[in-house]
Amino acid sequence: MTTTTREAIEDSMLTEDADMVAQLTGVTKVFGERAVLKNIDLSIHRGEFVALLGASGSGKTTLLRILSSLDLATSGTLHVAQGRSVVFQEPRLLPFRKVGSNVTLGLSRAERSNVDVLNALDEVGLATHIDAWPKSLSGGEAQRVALARALVRAPDLLLLDEPFAALDALTRLKMHDLVLKLWELHRPGVLFITHDIDEAIALADRVIVLDSGAFSIDIPLTAARPRDRSTDEFVAVRDTLLDKLGVRKH
Repeated sequence: MTTTTREAIEDSMLTEDADMVAQLTGVTKVFGERAVLKNIDLSIHRGEFVALLGASGSGKTTLLRILSSLDLATSGTLHVAQGRSVVFQEPRLLPFRKVGSNVTLGLSRAERSNVDVLNALDEVGLATHIDAWPKSLSGGEAQRVALARALVRAPDLLLLDEPFAALDALTRLKMHDLVLKLWELHRPGVLFITHDIDEAIALADRVIVLDSGAFSIDIPLTAARPRDRSTDEFVAVRDTLLDKLGVRKH
């Protein structure tokens, strides 16, 4: 079966498994003569945190765009929950709207009336910034507003496209703790794209490597979070991922 229509991508009747929020079978995406994604099979359950690693140009963002309906697959079947939110690398806040208004951006008037914006901002530690302008925020604060905007929609599937790449190391670590806290509170299924191997191992239930449009490895992680980066399991998984990504230790 070939899926090329937006209606098919937005099919909320996933499977008989009510906890499945995304199921892709044989998904391929072709640009011109180049296959960016090749027969991708992927399942994500509600409450599952999946990290996706891969070199630049491996197809990570293309896969996320297909899952979010920003792009269409060339072929394959996709069943994705209608409740989806995306957080990009840039916060993408409108500078002429205050923080509270940015959180409800894109919601209808009826939806806005049912949203507790103050509570959403309180969850990310920014309740006192509801009337602030985006230009007054630090990079970490702006990204927390983007997280509040994504989670206020109560998504079944949360898509994170390198959301911490532009942040300094200390702020990134704080954001890791925040994302885990919010994930444990709301329990969406998560697809988290990153270039940072340690970040992926620290946060995810599974780490998948995308190589030239196809999955090369899918590693489940069982240790409780937060994960100690000095443990044997962490080091072993890190070495495996480095090898799969073509990085050799010296």
